[in-house]
Amino acid sequence: MATHVVLVHPEIHWNTGNAGRTCLATGATLHLIEPLGFSLGEREVRRAGLDYWEHVDVRVWPDWDTFEAQLPTLGEPYFFSTKATQLFWDAPLGEPDHIVLIFGRETAGLPEPVRTRWAHRMVAMPITSPHVRSLNLSTSVAVAIYERLRQQHRRSPGSPVMKDV
Repeated sequence: MATHVVLVHPEIHWNTGNAGRTCLATGATLHLIEPLGFSLGEREVRRAGLDYWEHVDVRVWPDWDTFEAQLPTLGEPYFFSTKATQLFWDAPLGEPDHIVLIFGRETAGLPEPVRTRWAHRMVAMPITSPHVRSLNLSTSVAVAIYERLRQQHRRSPGSPVMKDV
C-alpha cells in the first residue's frame, strides 16, 4: 500500500519540513510541485524535519502539468480544499491500495483550474468555528495521513504495523 502526499506550490519551509517528517513516520512519499516559496537547501526545512529530512522520500516536480500527467500511475487522488462540500472522513481513504493526498499552498489553496478539473475528488476537513478559515498545512497533512491509516486499520486490523509510543 502506498500513500503519496502532494504539496502544490508550498510557501512556508516549516510546513514542508513538518509534512516531510509526518510522511517519513508513516511511510508516505512527499511530492513537491514547483514553484516553491523557499529553497529545499534552507536550514529551516532541514531543521523542521529535524535529523529525518535526509531519509524523507521527496520528489520534486517542475510544475503541476508534469505531475498531473503521472498522477494516474500513483493512485486514487483526493484534493483537500476548504471549498469542498464532501468531508474527508466520508471519502474511502483506506480502501485504495495506492492513494494520493493533494494540498494547495498556504495562502491560496489549490489553483482554480485544479479545483475545477478535479471538483469530483475534492474533500474538506470539518471546521466548526466561524473564526477559523483553514487549518495549518502541516496539520492538515498529518490529519489526512492518520485518517488514512485509521481507515486502513479498520479494514485490516493489525495493519499497518505501528510502533508502541
